[in-house]
Amino acid sequence: MKRRISLAAMFVVLVLMGLAAFGCNRDKRDKSLIDDAGGRTPEDLPELAVDVFKPMDGGIDLAPDEIKGRNTWNLWCGGTEQFWDRMAREAYGLTDMLKMIDSRNHGKRFSEMGLINQPGYKEASKPDQYGLWIDEAVEPESSAIDPNVYGRATGIMGFRLFNNPAFDAAAKTKWNADRYYNDPDYAADPNLVRPYRVGVACGSCHIAFNPVKPPADPENPAWENLASAIGNQYIREGKAFANTVREGGFFWEMLKTQPPGTSDTSRLATDHINNPNAINPVFLLGSRLDEAEDEELAGDTLHLPTVSAHMKVPHVLKDGADSVGVPGATLRVYINIGSYSQHWLQQHNALIGLTKQKPFSVETAQKYSVYWLATQQKFQNVAKFFMRLKSFRLEDAPGGKDYITKDEAVLRRGKIVFAENCATCHSSKRPPDGVSETDWFRTAVLSPDFREGNFFSDDKRKPITLIGTNAARACGTNAIRGHIWDSFSSETYKNLPSVGEIEVWNPYADRTEKFNVPGGGPGYYRTPSLVSVWSSAPLFHNNALGKFTGDPSVKGRMEAFDDAITKLLWPERRPGKESIWRTSQECSLQLQVSVIPEPLRALLKPHADADGYFRVGPIPEGTPINLLANVGPDTDPVELVKICLKVKAALIEIKTKHLDAAAAKELLKREVAPELYKISTCPDLIEDRGHEFGGNLPDSDKRALIEFLKTL
Repeated sequence: MKRRISLAAMFVVLVLMGLAAFGCNRDKRDKSLIDDAGGRTPEDLPELAVDVFKPMDGGIDLAPDEIKGRNTWNLWCGGTEQFWDRMAREAYGLTDMLKMIDSRNHGKRFSEMGLINQPGYKEASKPDQYGLWIDEAVEPESSAIDPNVYGRATGIMGFRLFNNPAFDAAAKTKWNADRYYNDPDYAADPNLVRPYRVGVACGSCHIAFNPVKPPADPENPAWENLASAIGNQYIREGKAFANTVREGGFFWEMLKTQPPGTSDTSRLATDHINNPNAINPVFLLGSRLDEAEDEELAGDTLHLPTVSAHMKVPHVLKDGADSVGVPGATLRVYINIGSYSQHWLQQHNALIGLTKQKPFSVETAQKYSVYWLATQQKFQNVAKFFMRLKSFRLEDAPGGKDYITKDEAVLRRGKIVFAENCATCHSSKRPPDGVSETDWFRTAVLSPDFREGNFFSDDKRKPITLIGTNAARACGTNAIRGHIWDSFSSETYKNLPSVGEIEVWNPYADRTEKFNVPGGGPGYYRTPSLVSVWSSAPLFHNNALGKFTGDPSVKGRMEAFDDAITKLLWPERRPGKESIWRTSQECSLQLQVSVIPEPLRALLKPHADADGYFRVGPIPEGTPINLLANVGPDTDPVELVKICLKVKAALIEIKTKHLDAAAAKELLKREVAPELYKISTCPDLIEDRGHEFGGNLPDSDKRALIEFLKTL
C-alpha cells in the first residue's frame, strides 16, 4: 500500500517558510513519558484559597471551593510554560511568548492584540536584570500567590512568568537581550536559553471585559471591569500566539483573515481544516447540565474524573465533540494549550500533521504526569465556580435601558415571535411530554421568570444540513475514533451518522457543488446559547456575522449587535460571497525539501530550486485562503506532487504573462480549482451563510424579536 501524505500538512510546512516544526520533525522527539515537575508531587502544587480576584465577576461572594476554582481558572498554567518555551526554541521563529509580553507594547496590547492588561501593572520604566521588558507593578499581586506554583504576573491576564531552571551560568554568559529583541536569527536559535518561561492559563482566552461594567480605558481596566469566563471576543490569536510570523507568507495571510475573538483549537493538533471559532463564554452551567443528553462512553474515556459508561453530558465545543463532562472537557483544553506536552507531542505531528494521529491517553497522563494529576484535582472546584456565573443583562449596563423599547406591546410581540420561531432550539426550559411545544412556549415566554435560569439553548447537536452555516468547524476530525481527542468524546459522538451532502460555492466555477460530509462524528453544531447575546456580536460559531467594532463599551457592543442581528434576520444584507477569506496581497509558499519525509522528499527533490527549496507562488491577491488551507490528509504522494506542480505552473503563468483578473480566474478555474476541490477536507468558503430562520417574518415581527433578544 502506498504511504499517505497530507497535502494540507505540506501547505502548513510551506507556510512556515520552509522550516520544519519543532522537535518531532527533526527526529528529536522527547520519548520520556514523565513530565518535568521539578521533583514535585501534585500535593506540592496546591489550590489557592485566598480570594485574590474579589472585585471580578461583579464582586460576587464565593464559597471557599468556588474561590479556589476561580483562582485555578485565572492563574493555573499546568506546566504549559515548558511547551511554549520549547515552541520558542524549536519552531524557528513562529512564536515567542517572551517577546509577546514585551512591556513596551503595554499601551496598545488591547487595540493591537486584543489582550487584557492586568490591573495594577504599568509599562516598564527600564529593562530588568536580564535586559527584558517586563511590566512593573503599581499594586503588586497578593503575596498569597506562590510564584513557584502559579508564576508571577506578566501584566497580561492569563499569561504567567516562570523562572527558567535551564538558565544556568553558561546560559547567562550566552544571553544578550539586545540581540534577542533585534536579531531574529539569534532569537530563533534552538540552543538559546531564555531567562524566563511564559505559561498560559485558561484565563488567557476567557478573561475579558464585564459587559455591564465596561472599562473607561480598555488598555487600563480596573478589576471590577473584568469577567473570568466570558470569553475574550477581542483577542487576535495570531498576534498573541504566532507573534513572530513574518508578513509575506501564506500563513501570515491565513492568520490575518482570522476574525478577532476566535481560536482555531485544531491548529496545533491539526485536522487540516482552517476553522477558527468563537471562544466559549460560561453561563448558567447548572441549567446547561439539567438539559444535558444521555450518552455512552467507553475505553480510555472512563479514566476521566466523574465519568461513567452512561451519563448526561453537555456539549462544550461548537461541534458537540467534547462530550465527556465539564471536568474532562476542561482538562482537554489544558493539554491543547501545552500541558503534559511530553506525551501529547508523541501522539501527533504538531502543526504539520505528516504522521497519523494517535489518541492522547488519559491513563498514561494519570500514571506519569504530575501536572495532569494536579490539574485533575483542581477542576472539581472550577466546575463549582462555573455554577455561579450568570448572564449579563443589558438593563443593568450603564445606559443599557435606553437601548430597549419602552413599548410593552412591541416587547410582548417579540416574546411571542420568539416562542413561535426560536424557543424550540433556544430554550433550556422545556414543555412536559405530550404538550404542544409552540402552545406551551407562547404561555411560558410571558412568565416573569422565563429568563431566570434559562440557558436559551437546548444544547443538542443539529446537522449542518439543517442549520446551513459554514461547515468548517463541524467537519473537524480531531475527536473521531483513533484521532488525538478520541478519549475526550463519547461513543455516541463517534457513532453519529453522516449528515450526507451539503452545497458549497465554487468561486472559480461560479456555481454550487456537492460535498459529502463523512460520518463518525463530524457534521453537526450544538445549539448556541442566546444568553447575553446583546454583548457578544459578531455572531455565528466563527464570528463571521456582523461587523467587529473592537469597542467594549455598551455603545460599541450595541453597534455590533445591531449590525449582526440585522444581517441574521435580513440575510440579503449579508456580504455572502464577499465574506470568503482571501489573501490581501501577493504571497508565496516555500518548502525546504530536506525536512519532508520520504517518499514525498524524493518526488519533490527534482523540482526544487538550487537552494533546496520547492516554491509555490506568487499566489495572487484575492486567492481564497481555505482553498489552499483545507486540503485532505489522504492524498497519494505521486498525485500530490502532480497537483503541486500544476498549481506552481499556473501561478507562474499568471505572473509571467501578466494575466488580468479575468484571465487569471479562468486559468485557475481550469487548472487549479478542480484539483484542490477534489481533495479538500472542507471546500465551504462562504463564512456568513446559513441560519436563515426568521428571514421570512414580517419586518415588524423581526424588530419586535430583536427587542426581546436584547433583554436576554
